[in-house]
Amino acid sequence: MSLSSRDSKIIWHPYTQMLDSCPAIAIVRGEGAYLFGEKGERYIDAISSWWTNIHGHAHPYIANKVAVQLQQLEHVLFAGFTHEPAVVLAEKLLEKLPSNQARIFYSDNGSTAVEVALKMAFQYWHNKGAVRNKVIAFKNAYHGDTFGAMSVSGRGAFNEAFKNLLFDVIYIDAPVKGSEETSFLQLENALSDNIASFIFEPMVQGSAGMVMHSGEQLQRMIALCKSKGVITIADEVMTGFGRTGKFFALDHLSENTDIVCLSKGITGGAMAMGVTSCSQNIYDAFLSDDKMKTFFHGHSYTANPVSCSSAIASMELFEIENTFARIASIEAKHKGFMKKNKDSLHSFNCCGTILAIEMKTKEGTSYFNSLRDKAYAYFMSKGILLRPLGNVIYLMPPYCISDKDLDYIYNEITSFLNSLDDIQQ
Repeated sequence: MSLSSRDSKIIWHPYTQMLDSCPAIAIVRGEGAYLFGEKGERYIDAISSWWTNIHGHAHPYIANKVAVQLQQLEHVLFAGFTHEPAVVLAEKLLEKLPSNQARIFYSDNGSTAVEVALKMAFQYWHNKGAVRNKVIAFKNAYHGDTFGAMSVSGRGAFNEAFKNLLFDVIYIDAPVKGSEETSFLQLENALSDNIASFIFEPMVQGSAGMVMHSGEQLQRMIALCKSKGVITIADEVMTGFGRTGKFFALDHLSENTDIVCLSKGITGGAMAMGVTSCSQNIYDAFLSDDKMKTFFHGHSYTANPVSCSSAIASMELFEIENTFARIASIEAKHKGFMKKNKDSLHSFNCCGTILAIEMKTKEGTSYFNSLRDKAYAYFMSKGILLRPLGNVIYLMPPYCISDKDLDYIYNEITSFLNSLDDIQQ
């Protein structure tokens, strides 16, 4: 019996309607930008396996570091204990993060990194004796699937079943082109004495359809929050580690945020890990003789040494492989493809290694646009793993992808877009 068949009898997959879903495609190994199926199929992983695998699959450098660590220390509780990989990784992260970041808190994934950030912000004010319990967020945001992360995400399909259980949030427009001043005025009007924090995905709203907005305007918004004493939280889970052309999306801005959330690419896609960093000011609010001001949060696998070692190896690869030269090359390729299609009816946008194409369809913009399934099937049949967000096709490839593979993907995207009228009939 095939692996896919065995899977269909016992596994429940994420973001999948299991009643009518196709059998899961069994992957038996990965190498570089490629995934290989149990029948010998080869797929170009053009979305880095949900935006995580930045250096390519089964990278020997990361694999070796993980193997060595497994023979030294696989895990130890992180309450009252520490270990070298956790300390080294924290040191490396703080070298790269904005200069005001001072402390690293480890968790397991992007959702928990955001959950930690929200709890830090809420308890900061509680510890100060202030009543600040409201959060401002962008419309159509996505910050994760735990309850706090869902609460600050845009209301929609991902959290509809839980809407009556989520805490209230003040939503404002993201500062997309043409709406910069509207967004700023909405933030200005929303700021009041009971606002605890403002959370945002810097530069790119991923699950919203790779919606890109102005970094210049965002830094104005951060500065405004600072003037009102409101904590700012940057969700860099997707945008971190080179995705926007700089190490962090925040590197495009002149204003620093109070808290930063990291995950996905942090370990090169090899292990699970979440990180929440904060400024010294946030950390200091939890230092007290009063034990009730302790930050009561933790995970069984907090700062897992193997995950930390994987993350250290991934960060070292940026220097060893001159990764940013490749990132710049991918961005240039994307922009060349955009220029070639500048007269298209479809909307093209690019930020670093992220290329997004909003397809103009009869159904309009929707996560449930029927074109999504047709596009997914088309590209898989061509050996390309793309997972469209409704009517938005996007590329977010591992940095090791070749120019030849990028050109092949561009050509297949062009073929698909040219066939849209026939597909939608």
